[in-house]
Amino acid sequence: MNQEAKKVANNLYGRVNMPAIERCRVSFCTDLEKSVLMSNFERRGWNQVGPDDEWNFYWASTQTCRNLFSVESGYRMNDNQMINHFPNHYELSRKDLLVKNIKRYRKELEREGNPLAEKAEVVLHGGQVVTRYVHLDFIPVTFVLPADYNMFVEEYRKSPQSTWIMKPCGKSQGTGIFLINKLSKLKKWSREAKTPFHPQLSKESYVISRYIDNPLLIGGKKFDLRLYVLVTSFRPLKAYLFQLGFCRFCTVKYDTSVTELDNMYVHLTNVSVQKHGGDYNNIHGGKMTVQNLRLYLEGTKGRAVTDKLFSAIQWLIVHSLKGVSSVMANDRHCFECYGYDIIIDNQLKPWLVEVNASPSLTSTTVNDRILKYKLIDNILSVVFPPDGVPDVRWNKLPSAEALGNFDLLIDEELLEKEEPSSSSGRGTKPNKAR
Repeated sequence: MNQEAKKVANNLYGRVNMPAIERCRVSFCTDLEKSVLMSNFERRGWNQVGPDDEWNFYWASTQTCRNLFSVESGYRMNDNQMINHFPNHYELSRKDLLVKNIKRYRKELEREGNPLAEKAEVVLHGGQVVTRYVHLDFIPVTFVLPADYNMFVEEYRKSPQSTWIMKPCGKSQGTGIFLINKLSKLKKWSREAKTPFHPQLSKESYVISRYIDNPLLIGGKKFDLRLYVLVTSFRPLKAYLFQLGFCRFCTVKYDTSVTELDNMYVHLTNVSVQKHGGDYNNIHGGKMTVQNLRLYLEGTKGRAVTDKLFSAIQWLIVHSLKGVSSVMANDRHCFECYGYDIIIDNQLKPWLVEVNASPSLTSTTVNDRILKYKLIDNILSVVFPPDGVPDVRWNKLPSAEALGNFDLLIDEELLEKEEPSSSSGRGTKPNKAR
């Protein structure tokens, strides 16, 4: 391949040139040998080593990371080592802990008399009047089972026609999820489960959330957003949003009838579920870019409401991160890329469904591979100091060029320096890092 052809190929996937110092001084280790990872590491000229060797950079599974940080391991990282998870990432990515932390965050703001915790009565689309947080109402009403079973029953009886969605707390990719619209169905499931609901007995916990049964549809089909959020520090909070997110569509048209309640091709957008459907398209993978979604909404709903929606999505992400920032072990050796799953309802209100600490790096289409290659390339550019060698003493202020396709969501350190009086204000529009 001649030099011009190499430049074209490199431009397709991400940055063209690597600093010479970066190409020779980094030893990496990984237990996830995905092609988008390995090709990025190899293109930088990094040297692969084993976990017991001396490494600078470890792209690890969440389990490996937990083992590394465990008291039993006794492992101590030096100043020139970096790993891709925070020690207790599960505070954000476990469904029950996410809910618990956001509820605690709202209560703390309420106790402080912070205007962000303002409440008001709202009318649901079914006609029920409920009290909701005005600014922090971005997760559906959710309970953890079996512990909150009685509270759930009380809420259910207020609106017995509603539909709820059950999810096991520690699983992903749509595993173990089902919908219920009758209390009897939940009781039947409980009887059939290995251990019935009994708060005194330990068993796998579930979250049960009010199902968003009025999703925004495109072409009659339900979809959700997968957005990538890079966090380089929790205290101060430093987070970036990847511009190249995408929508994931169901393969079957949305139908709220009781007969389709168990049809996961109607209700679950997970690619791991939809790819087994007869209508799955291998070319586009049932995906549409966020940029195209924005164009579609601007054309059908108008520019102003579309801008408001995307601002609300950024607001949701920032405050979900603030909700866990006080409990997250803020190790300077760590960064993390989270996969945010968000559903938009037909009132153009975004809802946080869940957060993934290990978003899939498997490519289902050509565009998928290009996107994920760019994602990894841009992550490495942001988290590494300008000389390309991990150093925990670096201030984690990447240049605008290093951001690539990332936009700055929040940098509390910069806010504190520039706007000390409005660092917790709601309306500030995120700008690119300087």
